[in-house]
Parts: sequence; C-alpha cells; structure tokens
Amino acid sequence: MYNENADASPFNSLPPVVIAIAAVIAAIELIFQAGEAGLIGGHTAVGWRLAAIEDFGFLDPVWDWMRSNGQYPPGYLARFLSYPLVHGSFIHATFAVVIILAIGKAVGEVFSSLAFLAVFIGASVMGALAYGTLIDTRIPLIGGYPGAYGLIGAFTFLLWVNLAAVGANSARAFTLIGVLMGIQLLFGLLFGGGYDWIADLTGFVTGFFLSFAVSPGGWARLREKMRRD
Repeated sequence: MYNENADASPFNSLPPVVIAIAAVIAAIELIFQAGEAGLIGGHTAVGWRLAAIEDFGFLDPVWDWMRSNGQYPPGYLARFLSYPLVHGSFIHATFAVVIILAIGKAVGEVFSSLAFLAVFIGASVMGALAYGTLIDTRIPLIGGYPGAYGLIGAFTFLLWVNLAAVGANSARAFTLIGVLMGIQLLFGLLFGGGYDWIADLTGFVTGFFLSFAVSPGGWARLREKMRRD
C-alpha cells in the first residue's frame, strides 16, 4: 500500500528554528569549501576561513583586553554570537550540524522557538565566558559545539524529568553527556586537544539549568520532583 508520507521531506518534521541554525552553519561552511576548491572568490578565497576565524572567532586575548580596560565594543562582544557559526573544517562543521539536528529535534518539539534560541545562545555565551576566563590561551574558540552541548543539556533535563515522573533512576539521564565527554577526553589524549571541552561542558551545564526557566512548566516540574523525593 502506498504511504502518502513516504515522499515527505525529513526536514518537515524538524522545528524551523533547528533548521535555521543548522542551515546557517552549513551555508557558511559550503562557502568556505567552494572558496577553497577555487569555485568562487579567486585566489583570495583560500584565506576566507582563517580570516573569518580571526574576525569572528572568540579570542581570549581580546576578552582579556576588554576586561582589563573596562571597554566592551559591540564589535568585540559580537564574537560571543558569531564564533558558533565558524568552523575549522568540513568535518568540524558537519558534526556540529548533525548534533544540532538530532538533539535539536527532540528539544525543539518541546521548547518554544524562543526557548530553544535561549538555550543555544545562552550556552554559547557562557561557554565562551568560561573559556576566556578560566584559561589563558591564544587558540580561538570556534564552532557550534558549546551551543550544541547546551541542547544536550536541555535534552538531559527532559530525560531527567521524565524518568523521575515514572519513578525511574533519574541519574540515567546523564549517560549521554558522560559518554560524549569520555569520547572527547579519549580523543584529546590520543590525538591531542585544546581546552574546547571547558566551553562544551559549560554549555551543557548552562543548557540544563536554563531549562528550568525556559521549558514548559520547568519550575513546576522541579517542585513536583522535589515533593516526590
């Protein structure tokens, strides 16, 4: 029997805000790829990615300068919002898009568009703040991973609440972040890595706790869980 939904686009079931964030990241990466392949921009396009990292990435020395001088130019503050859109490679961007689409679908079906954006942006900003405050590095922070980990934090919150609602062990909700951080640590030990994990972990914590405020009935769910406990 013919299924009328068989030809439906898989993107139809994704919340628009999820598609929008993933599409912007993918579009920017495709421009970089086209430039590096010589399809657009001429010989100068090869340096577009490095120029974007320098102009839009989050730089610890820039953050240190702002704090030391008590000056916060809008162009510099904009880096808190622009760095998640720039990635170091095609693979780097692809994994970010995959996480945003996969986890974002689950979160976006429960959260409003504004709440979803609050989690992604809030996690990105707090991740950059932690990265720039807790360590001293000249390696720029780029990529959508802190924001994506914020979505994982929101997803963990939903699991945590749902498990508690049925009387199951709510600690199981943290299995995903444990596995991801374990893999990230393993890759760092095997292949070397920077301090991006600080921003990612901060993004997760931010997403989890923001969910108490922005998820439907967040505080009510917490009170109900505390009464049951």
